[in-house]
Amino acid sequence: MNVRAIFIDMDGTLLKSSNDISLRNMEAINRLNNQGIKVFLATGRHYEVTAPYHKEIGLCTPMICLNGAAIHDAETGRILQMKTVRLNEERFHHLTAETPYNVIIHTANGLYCKETNEEIDYWTKIGQTPPRYIGDLRQAIYQDVLKFSVRTGAPSPQISALFKKEAEVIDWNDGFELVAPNVSKWSAIKNLLTEFRISPNEVAAIGDGPNDIDMLRHVGIGVAMGNASESVKSAADLVTGHHENDGLAEFIERYLLQSYAI
Repeated sequence: MNVRAIFIDMDGTLLKSSNDISLRNMEAINRLNNQGIKVFLATGRHYEVTAPYHKEIGLCTPMICLNGAAIHDAETGRILQMKTVRLNEERFHHLTAETPYNVIIHTANGLYCKETNEEIDYWTKIGQTPPRYIGDLRQAIYQDVLKFSVRTGAPSPQISALFKKEAEVIDWNDGFELVAPNVSKWSAIKNLLTEFRISPNEVAAIGDGPNDIDMLRHVGIGVAMGNASESVKSAADLVTGHHENDGLAEFIERYLLQSYAI
């Protein structure tokens, strides 16, 4: 197939569990760039912890962040498009404030969280931007929310289901995320494809999480990582290797850098 663009998830796909990009993945992406294929990052991460990797790879394409809620300019970081999510805040905080759940609120102006942890400390180190607020979120003053993340420590579909009339729900093994209705990585990809005049049939996408399912189903070739769950793999056209074993590079080398009929 004629692939003109590829959209790559970060955690569990581009990155090893150490949060590093392997040399093999880096070289495979460089070869794609040299071949004229546009490479985009499409991640659940916020801009500040996406941009350093985008720069490391040497990309000049817009970044899809926060599961499609924001698209950022490659050079300036300016938000080119954002979709805010509106919940019944009193109800949301009533359900989460008095529980051991951590709550992370991603806004256009920064991060607000109930408590810090190893992940947020890593974000602060990589992005050089600490949370704007840590504590009881009922006391925080924020606006322009792009994503709510509730870390329950276990699958919590019975809780996340309470928000399905207000938001797009993404269920994870350790909690759930909420973005605006009809927002996904795929919704952001569609906007970029229109801008770049690329057909979905000319696109590959690769990922490992439930937030990747929509894009894997709608592009010309959707690729699930070997470490993905069965629900993600069933949405894909192909399954490649584990992210610790350079499954991203394996796919690129086999299907995009060689003449291979699918």
